[in-house]
Amino acid sequence: MAARKPVFRPYQQNQLMALPPSFDELIPADHTVRVVNDVINAVNIEPLLKAYHVRGGSNYHPLLLLKVLVYGYVTNIYSSRKLAEACRERIPFMWLSAMSKPDHNTINRFRGVRLKHALRSVFEEVVKLLAEEGLLSIDQVYTDGTKIEANANKYTFVWRKSIQTNKEKMKKQLEEIWNYAQHIAADEDLMPEPPTAANINKESVKATVEKLNKVLADNDQADKKVKAKLRYINKNFPANIAKYEQQEVILETRNSYSKTDTDATFMRMKEDHMLNGQLKPGYNVQISSSNQFIVNYTIHHNPTDTTTLKAHLEQHKSSFGTAPKKLTADAGYGSEENYTLLEGEKVTAYVKYNSFDKGQNENYNSKFPFAAEKLFYNDQQDVYICPMGQKMHYIGNIINKTSTGFVQTYKRYQAENCAACPLNGVCHKSKGNRIIDINVNLKRQKQQAYELLNTEEGIRRRKKRCFDVEPVFANIKQNHGFRRFMLRGKEKVEIEWGLLAIAQNLRKKAA
Repeated sequence: MAARKPVFRPYQQNQLMALPPSFDELIPADHTVRVVNDVINAVNIEPLLKAYHVRGGSNYHPLLLLKVLVYGYVTNIYSSRKLAEACRERIPFMWLSAMSKPDHNTINRFRGVRLKHALRSVFEEVVKLLAEEGLLSIDQVYTDGTKIEANANKYTFVWRKSIQTNKEKMKKQLEEIWNYAQHIAADEDLMPEPPTAANINKESVKATVEKLNKVLADNDQADKKVKAKLRYINKNFPANIAKYEQQEVILETRNSYSKTDTDATFMRMKEDHMLNGQLKPGYNVQISSSNQFIVNYTIHHNPTDTTTLKAHLEQHKSSFGTAPKKLTADAGYGSEENYTLLEGEKVTAYVKYNSFDKGQNENYNSKFPFAAEKLFYNDQQDVYICPMGQKMHYIGNIINKTSTGFVQTYKRYQAENCAACPLNGVCHKSKGNRIIDINVNLKRQKQQAYELLNTEEGIRRRKKRCFDVEPVFANIKQNHGFRRFMLRGKEKVEIEWGLLAIAQNLRKKAA
């Protein structure tokens, strides 16, 4: 009996086909690329067409390049070179591009230049389409932020404190020479004004050095070392001052920036591409989400979430005409300025303040029995009652201005006879009578937030925030490996995050 042989399916590489399959037949009906294609086809691309000149050579159609870019970000392909390669080798990209083969320069130029003023409108169109399908709400959002590392060298940086230190050193050196010249000057009228922090600039330093040169040059008793030091100052200080002034213009209100991406600010990262948690140049990315769809996004220089809400809310109004009706956020946004802003916009704010979570803990409350917010207030007499039952009288207002220019008013109250009190040293640590500062407006806002957050809807929204907005960042950074921007400059970073936001929404829709 003959031995049986294994059976294989026919394998003929050079087999000709009478009716070759099309790309459309090779892509499943429920494939994500079809969602990308259908949504982008439904978007109004008129703003994008304005980025092209009427004259000149023919261009690849912007719909083609937009689809390739968006689907690239959906499938974790962010490099323009790899996108160009995918258009030559991958069936979904070949189907989207209709067998066109744009090179990486074309893709990169389209992303960095053509989309500069048009991508926001594309993103808004996508959000509105998803809202019409009932997948998300534009009026009820959850807001949070994350820091993402910039494409910048962490070793080439400029710090505001360093500039101030160097200018102070310059001032001291000029003061030393000025004091020396004052002692030996034959004619006091020739002496320039003494250098101060207010006149340390290129022009004033140059004028001061010229006058000091006149005083010291005509005096044979002048120390040669002092003259040499003055020559060094004359040679280097004006150029250094000009450099510092230019750096301060770039800094604006920031404390630092990277020389390789001047829009990036140094921030403490929870994680970065090197996984060592160092201080790195980055951007603060703010989003508002609904059902894990991104409704709004903004990019910020400043590392704290507290100061980003105003610009973020303005962008929402610019995109959709009005502010959201309800906004939920964590304690990072719970400031008097933000509460006042949300009140003015008539937004129902489910926003925690910094001590909200701690206040829910009975053990924490028992640790600080003498805290100012726990003292009894008699509104008829406008006095606080100290732990010993003595009155603390109003003695005036304290005005404070925040880094953003917001003015806060505190009412100050002072106790009497603290020296003889048995609780002295326990109730407070100051040497004299205890003084407390009360922000009446913020106290009212915190009470209002406390009541709202503890309603049935408030509790539900607090719970939902953790699995609505936070998973969006986790999905983009962890599941799709985007932890560092590829482009430089705030404008291009906004484009890149806009593409990530569209990709997140389309992935969610496809799922």
